[in-house]
Order: sequence, then structure tokens, then C-alpha cells
Amino acid sequence: MESPVWLLGKCYHKKVESPCSDSTELGTDVVAFQSQTDIANSDEEGFEGFKADFMSRLWLTYRREFPVLNGSTFSSDCGWGCMVRSGQMLLAEALIRHFLNRGWRWNPEQQPTTKQSYIENVNHRKIIKWFGDKPSRNSPLSIHSLVQLGESMGKKAGDWYGPGFVAHLLKKAVNLASKDNYEFDSLHVYVAQDCAIYVRDVLEQCSPKKDGNWKSLILLIPVRLGAEKFNPIYAPCVTALLSIEQCIGIIGGRPKHSLYFIGYQDDKLIHLDPHYCQEMVDVWAADFPLSSFHCRSPRKMHLSKMDPSCCIGFYCSTEEDFLNLIENVQTLVIPPGQGGHAEYPMFIFCDGYQKDAELPPIRQLPPDVEYPVEGQDSEYVDDEEFEIL
Repeated sequence: MESPVWLLGKCYHKKVESPCSDSTELGTDVVAFQSQTDIANSDEEGFEGFKADFMSRLWLTYRREFPVLNGSTFSSDCGWGCMVRSGQMLLAEALIRHFLNRGWRWNPEQQPTTKQSYIENVNHRKIIKWFGDKPSRNSPLSIHSLVQLGESMGKKAGDWYGPGFVAHLLKKAVNLASKDNYEFDSLHVYVAQDCAIYVRDVLEQCSPKKDGNWKSLILLIPVRLGAEKFNPIYAPCVTALLSIEQCIGIIGGRPKHSLYFIGYQDDKLIHLDPHYCQEMVDVWAADFPLSSFHCRSPRKMHLSKMDPSCCIGFYCSTEEDFLNLIENVQTLVIPPGQGGHAEYPMFIFCDGYQKDAELPPIRQLPPDVEYPVEGQDSEYVDDEEFEIL
């Protein structure tokens, strides 16, 4: 692992022995704002720390042999449900942050022995149950629930779902879930319109009673980073966003092949891939097996293969987190360079309310010029195994 690896705002890098010091840290100059993020610098937080962090993310994949989806003949989402699964993983990461926290790690070899670890185990399993593959009010984020919500928006089982569509599905699902599950009362999902986040709307929706009680924010921003294919001027923006602590990942992928991006190393994006068809697990059985909900093999894909249509996610536990996000992100979403790309930000924060905006903010797409990407392979494997040197 020569180059530093970033995973959802946390940096992991190798330590090498040096004759003039006990150890030398590599890669601590990754980004200009690194002081605001966690730089891992202990033995546990090197390669082993990265593996433990990656394996603790929830992995939601194609499943087969689940109850038939309402109004269809489908008992599996293999071949069509990958964007829905990627969206579920994005939302699952937000729920882990909310109910467990960013520092939580899943250790399959260790049984809960303390009150804290017992509570964490209960919450871990509870989050997975919410995504269980069956039509149930107790699994409000299941593929059954999401497909049923999609029908009211013009989609049906077997259709292709885009990242923007899935963002709105997730918002509807969380709203609906709060009717039967009190745990969702403390969460609010905001989906940006036309790549614009209206700050006053967010503040009002997350603190509707103005009593100081803030609903934790899941901010979903559908964007298009190029007309026909990914425009490389946005490559530094994508990696910078994956380096900040509020980021919960990006759903997108390659054209017609959804992936959930959670980190990067150099010019390769680290992702969780839903394209693995596993048998349905009955998550309502006592002590149901957890192993199929966690992936042990990181994979990576060259940035330039990314589909231009994607959705970026952030989780802000407090109002202060949200205001810090606005401050930190403003410069990161503008493509760098001398070409004068300031008029092409990935997205923007607007003061005020959306209802007061006379016209939607104009965010033009830059021309799809072939900008060179340093180190671009002439040919690269679509999904590489993650190699640690």
C-alpha cells in the first residue's frame, strides 16, 4: 500500500522503517485540507485498519429466492436492481453513522461482552433488518418497499433505475418508515434539485419546531459530470469529496452497471459492487448470519470509467456539521486548473428558500473536451482486485 488510501473521510497509509526515526509516515500531504480529516497513523490504522473499516461497511447485493415483488413475477433482482442496491448501501452508511458512528467496526470473531458492544450488535442487526428482502412494515427499506414506491413514480420491477431517481426513492422510503418506526423520526433526507441545495430549506426542515432539536441530515445530490461520458476535469473534485468526514459515498458506476464508491487510491475509485447474486437471508430469524452483508474484497475502478450520472451523499449529525460542510465543500466542487472552470461547479449551495428562487440556478456542463488524465491506462480491467503492496 504505497500510496495513501482514503475511505469515507479517513486516510490509511503505510509506515516504513527509517534509520533516522522509528517510522516515517507516507502520504500525509494528500489534500490541502487534510488537517480537518482523520489521518490514520498507528499500526492498527494502517493496512489492518483499512481492512477492518472496509469490511464494516454494509454490502447489499442482488438476492434471489425472495418473496415475489408486488405485481410482478420477479423473485430476484439479479440483472436489474443494482442501482437500487447501491442506493440501499448509501442509506445504510448514513444509518450506521446515525445509530453506531463512523468509528464503529464489525468484528465477526468477537462476541459482545460489554453493554456497549451488545447495544452495537443489536443496532447493527436492526439496520440490516430494515433492508430485509420481504414486503414488511418492519423492513421499510427493502427492495420490495422501494420497488413499490417506484411504481408510483413510473417505474416497475425489472426497469433500470438511475441515481437521481433512487435518491428520491430513498427520501420517500425514509419518510414512510418514520410512520411505523420511531427511530426514523430523528432523520431527514434532502434531495438537491438541479444541483442546488437551498440552505434555508434544509435548516427549516431539519429543525421544524425551531426548538433547537435538529434532525440529522442525509443530503443527496444527483449530479451529471459530463454530457456523454465522465469529464476528467471533475476527477479531483470526486476524490476530494470522498476525503471529507461527512461524505457517505457516491452511487453511480459504469454505464448501466451501478457501483457504490466509498474511497480511492491514486486515480482508482474503491467501491462495493452489488453484482453478486446471493441467496436471500431471513433477517428475522434469531442470530441470522451476517457474513453475506459484509464484503472482504475491496475492488477498484479507474476514475475515467465513471458514468457521468451519479449521486453524492453526505450525513450531517448536527447543524454545525451541516454549516461546516457548506464551508469546506465550496472550493472542492470547482474543477481546479487554469482553464477558468469556476462556472462549472459540481453543485452549489444557495442562500434562502427554493420557493423564492425565480429561476433554477444555471449550472452549465463544460464541453466534453478530452482532458488528459495523468496515469490513465490505455486499457484497464473493469473491476480490479484491490492490491496491497
